[in-house]
Amino acid sequence: MIILYRVDDRLVHGQVVEGWVPHLHAEELAVVSDEIAGDEMRRAIMRFATPEGVDLKIMTVAEAAAYLPGAEKSPRKVLLLLPGLEEAVALMDKGVKITTLNVGGMHYSAGKHLSIGKAIFLNDRDCAALKTLSLAGVRMEGRGVPSDPPVDLVAAISH
Repeated sequence: MIILYRVDDRLVHGQVVEGWVPHLHAEELAVVSDEIAGDEMRRAIMRFATPEGVDLKIMTVAEAAAYLPGAEKSPRKVLLLLPGLEEAVALMDKGVKITTLNVGGMHYSAGKHLSIGKAIFLNDRDCAALKTLSLAGVRMEGRGVPSDPPVDLVAAISH
């Protein structure tokens, strides 16, 4: 079963490995990124960062769209990681049903003009993707680690 859809541009890192994996008892990390799937060096780094006893699957958006229906029915607890909101929209466009989405980290870079909390920086494309996801009925929260209070992202961009 998919226990959490999470957007975090760092993907497999401390907050995920030390916070979310034990909190959710995740058995598999599924990274969905066309870019990462084609980058052997970054795939190797993620394999190294993945906790022992947790499987890592790295796939393109197209591969994920084929994989996720089976994963949803599986008893295995899968934590799905996306580098950005555009991948979430792309999965939905391919028929994947996302009911809730956690946004943990979208770090500052040029053109990111809207800041929500300490680690979520959005550009116009990100805001458009949030609105698209919201209109599709996806409930979204901004939250870095399980102990953080959730932030309503749609309300935050509406101001």
